[in-house]
Amino acid sequence: MTTVMNGLVQAQRLGALRARLHESGLDACIIPSSDPHLSEYLPEHWQARAWLSGFSGSAGSVLVTADFAGLWTDGRYWVQATHELEGSGIVLMRAGADDVPDMMDWLVAHVASGARVAVDGRVLAEQTRSQWQAALDARQSVLVLDQDPVGAVWVDRAALPVAPIYEHVAPYACRTRAANLAALREAMRAQGAQWHLLCTLDDIAWLLNLRGSDVSYNPVFLAHVLVGEQSVQLFVAPDKVEQALVAVLARDGVQVHDYTQVAEALAALPADQLMMFDPARVTAGTLAHARHVRRVEAVNPSHLLKSLKTPAEAQHIRRTMEQDGAALCEFFAWLEAAQRQGERITELDVDVQITAARARRPGFVSPSFATIAGFNGNGAMPHYQATPETHSAIEGDGLLLIDSGGQYLGGTTDITRVVPVGQLSRAQKADFTRVLKGHIALARAVFPDGTPSPMLDTLARMPLWQAGLDYSHGTGHGVGYFLNVHEGPQAIAVRARTHPNMAMREGMVTSNEPGLYRPDQWGIRIENLVLAVSHQRTEFGHFLCFETVTLCPIDTRCIEVDELDATERQWLNDYHAQVRERLAPHVQGAALDWLMLRTEVL
Repeated sequence: MTTVMNGLVQAQRLGALRARLHESGLDACIIPSSDPHLSEYLPEHWQARAWLSGFSGSAGSVLVTADFAGLWTDGRYWVQATHELEGSGIVLMRAGADDVPDMMDWLVAHVASGARVAVDGRVLAEQTRSQWQAALDARQSVLVLDQDPVGAVWVDRAALPVAPIYEHVAPYACRTRAANLAALREAMRAQGAQWHLLCTLDDIAWLLNLRGSDVSYNPVFLAHVLVGEQSVQLFVAPDKVEQALVAVLARDGVQVHDYTQVAEALAALPADQLMMFDPARVTAGTLAHARHVRRVEAVNPSHLLKSLKTPAEAQHIRRTMEQDGAALCEFFAWLEAAQRQGERITELDVDVQITAARARRPGFVSPSFATIAGFNGNGAMPHYQATPETHSAIEGDGLLLIDSGGQYLGGTTDITRVVPVGQLSRAQKADFTRVLKGHIALARAVFPDGTPSPMLDTLARMPLWQAGLDYSHGTGHGVGYFLNVHEGPQAIAVRARTHPNMAMREGMVTSNEPGLYRPDQWGIRIENLVLAVSHQRTEFGHFLCFETVTLCPIDTRCIEVDELDATERQWLNDYHAQVRERLAPHVQGAALDWLMLRTEVL
């Protein structure tokens, strides 16, 4: 379907939604990228924003009134959204740009007093509901949370997923279900709470040592959990848990109930007892069933607990990185051989070949996100996605950016490499070298335990800032252990709002991915995963450093070597020596030859 045809479809859907708003006495409607579990990646059933707008990025919200429709999304998606919104009647609002107001600020400025603004409360975080209602109070306006206007006009909406749930077991599961529950209950007692409501899928999967496939690329399943002092209630769709696993769960005090019964369970809680919940990770619609209960707000304890990888988990991650790195050696050896032989290769071929290489490795389960393969101008879109309708051949001269990852039983991987195609210009090499200098600066960081993670961002940006350059995304996100490729609480992001829970701690796995993007020309991002480990203890405290755990050569053909100082050159040579030593036992033939060539000393 062409962009124009897509635009016509989206315009028709927008018209149907406006008619529904008028019939329901609603003045505006907000459609966030969300589901009842506030997931980043959504089952098709909950992709209302994508269905309405045609914008396929993972972040953004649409606001619709009688005479305006706008998509607010951040700088990662501006180029992509410009193309995908064409002809839809929806305006791109570049969130974060100096001249673009926040969505709620825009709404407050444009709606009449007493307006009724609909948001599906089932997919709206309680924290966001509170903030939005406070803003609307200034206009004597209200949020209407019990209507789903998009759902009312979405006639071919997909059903909820029904994939089975399975257990994550030893040796890869390094903590027992009982130990996880004990740690959670200790945190509940510290808050004086008898109950804790969990709705975020990675928290639930981690807590119960369970995995699923309800969400593409993330080994999680749709569920709610209500933890009591002596009981655990798991709410999932019928028949997703085999009876043998039901019995295993029962031995740890976990009772399985129908997914829809969470509302009944919350309504039945004793009014005089205290329920702990995280307002950023529970929706207003779910929480509404527990209005009568005394409540205390606190960050999900599992949010931090699962981010602190144990020594045993760290060892599995290291071994997983060796397998992932070996797969990448096979892929890049194929890519270079195919180029030498004059084969026609497209961005779609990159995804097929890199996934096939990983699938041959032990412990591989699935990709950890949709592969990003962008040649030249496509690489300038940080979250570009090639499709059969819109993709480029990899031919001529330029830079190919490949961001990919895998889900393995022993860890989750995420890596970006940029490789040359044909001849590179001095400008391309200069840009690549500045990004590499920033990557190395962060990789070599030493910092006190507990340093707010956003503070580390400036280390990676400094070489770019010095040249008057920057990039619009954060530099680092947390990564799960055979869980979501994006997890908190840490975030190496200069624009992030710092919170005490975002402190960098020993055992956290975080991405190191500075970049530089020149629209319609090329994009550069160099990404490794790093593990926070102990560096030293002095009279001034406990200091941490980063161990780079990703293992794959950084293409030296893209570097202006003279622009690297002695410490930067030494870091790169040391890194390549480690990559060679640890990957060589896992590859042979052309892949081994490629590895030896790309890890030569500068």
